[in-house]
Amino acid sequence: MRSLITHSAQETRQAGMLLAAQLRPGDVLLLTGDLGAGKSELCRGIARGLGIQGPVPSPSFTILNRYEEGHLPFNHFDWYRVSGEDELLESGLDEMLDEHSVSAIEWHERAPGLLPADCLEIRLTPLDGEQREIAIVPHGAFRALDWAAIGYAAGEEP
Repeated sequence: MRSLITHSAQETRQAGMLLAAQLRPGDVLLLTGDLGAGKSELCRGIARGLGIQGPVPSPSFTILNRYEEGHLPFNHFDWYRVSGEDELLESGLDEMLDEHSVSAIEWHERAPGLLPADCLEIRLTPLDGEQREIAIVPHGAFRALDWAAIGYAAGEEP
């Protein structure tokens, strides 16, 4: 597990942008953290890094926001209001976790049986003020990332 500290929402978005440069089709990101931890800010950065220019609101009420205008399709899920795996299966939303898109899932704990073995968990923990600790934990055979490039968002030496 590797971690970095961001000092503002802007730095959290910048970390997302730098992470996006290393993402590939089929990647699934599990965003872990309490309400207000910065998950949606990180997703805004990922979206920008994937070339998405429009607004990137939290999908709290829609469960999924899908963006296709970037250089990779991006699925931003929020499963906070999901009752479990059955609800996602019945709606067909599980099929959006495909090999052509990058998917980020907030509140993935609501449907653990639908998650791939190879994924990247990103744990966001609020610290003082706007500071956030961002820890990156690969699961299964998820590839190694260039940590120095991501750490640059928080002012770490590249």
